[in-house]
Amino acid sequence: MLKIMRRVVLGLAWLVSPPLTALAQTPAAPVKIAMIEGLSGPFGNTGEAVFRNLVWAVERVNARGGVRLELARYDSKGQAEEALSALKSAIDDGARFIMQGNSSAVAAALIEAINKHNAREPAKRVLFLNYSAVDPILTNEKCSFWHFRFDAHADMRMTALMDVLKSDPALQRVYILGQDYSFGHAVAREAKRQLGVLRPDVQVVGDELHPMGRVKDFLPYVAKIKASGAQAVITGNFGNDLTLLVKAAKDVGFDGKFYTFYGNALGAPAAIGDAGVGKVVAVADWLPNVQNARSEAFYQSFRARFPNPADDYVHMRMQLMVEALAQAIGKAKTTDAKAVATRLEQANVTLGAQTGTMRAADHQFQQPLVVGLMDRLGAPGVKFDVEGSGYGFRVIKTVAAAAAEQPSSCNMHRP
Repeated sequence: MLKIMRRVVLGLAWLVSPPLTALAQTPAAPVKIAMIEGLSGPFGNTGEAVFRNLVWAVERVNARGGVRLELARYDSKGQAEEALSALKSAIDDGARFIMQGNSSAVAAALIEAINKHNAREPAKRVLFLNYSAVDPILTNEKCSFWHFRFDAHADMRMTALMDVLKSDPALQRVYILGQDYSFGHAVAREAKRQLGVLRPDVQVVGDELHPMGRVKDFLPYVAKIKASGAQAVITGNFGNDLTLLVKAAKDVGFDGKFYTFYGNALGAPAAIGDAGVGKVVAVADWLPNVQNARSEAFYQSFRARFPNPADDYVHMRMQLMVEALAQAIGKAKTTDAKAVATRLEQANVTLGAQTGTMRAADHQFQQPLVVGLMDRLGAPGVKFDVEGSGYGFRVIKTVAAAAAEQPSSCNMHRP
């Protein structure tokens, strides 16, 4: 009788409990990623552009199996205080990988907060993956084991721009204009330093900073630029601060060049129109008109996923960042922040013919850079336009990763 009852109990247990093989095949919970970014306010369009890129990257990783990612978004409104509040919420929600980039001031605040959090709560440590905050200090004096930057920093980008600017013998007068915060200061400082070394004959006829995201009318600034006799403007402006600037330049008839960090999208080409042909120069980690088949297929895939011309702003570095994270988690076989960071230091990823590697000494990603010149769609080298504007960027300079690399003053504390 006891034997019969034992068999019944075991049989019931089998019915209510899945076999071990079934348990082993149950997919692991997805890895939570938190994007903390300004999704409202004057730079909301830049935040939404980032979100589209990260969504696409996560979809690609999940589609091939293995590591599964889950992306959540938190609106920082572009403010450090809001970003810190969002960081706490993200950690409470179970996110262990934080992504942000559209403000170096916000990035600096997040690095400091994450350093303190990880020291205080080692069981809940998080990593910060930075896709756009390019103040050089973040991988120099303020470098952190918990922070990885996947964009070329401002000095690297400026060096690529100067490779083009220095070769223009007609250029004698430039105006430096930027946003009044850490990144804008870094751009202005490096522009003057490199001009002094590479083109000491060029006169800086203006050096001005403006409130970030608060200027609605750039006509007074452009009037000063035109009156100064400047033949070119060097600016790190992005988002509406760039679009409104180039639109005002068109309105007053300024016919000089713009050497920009972000002039290749988010409304800037359409705003300046024909006045920008041969005049707007932009530096990037990648551009749609990079001439190779794999790069073209990569771009076409993005456009198929987001066919609305207004959504046409794909960032190769963000795709490589998510690929590097998935690679690191897969190799670490855990989501522990320290273990993943150790693997992320060794990241070597390729997508769309673009390859990037992480430098372990300071966690600064090393990758090629390109410089593009605005031209009409259909002109030689301009197969693709920007946001349906009829204007695209022809690649006029390619800088190999080794040439773009810069020394670092990072003295990293490792846990």
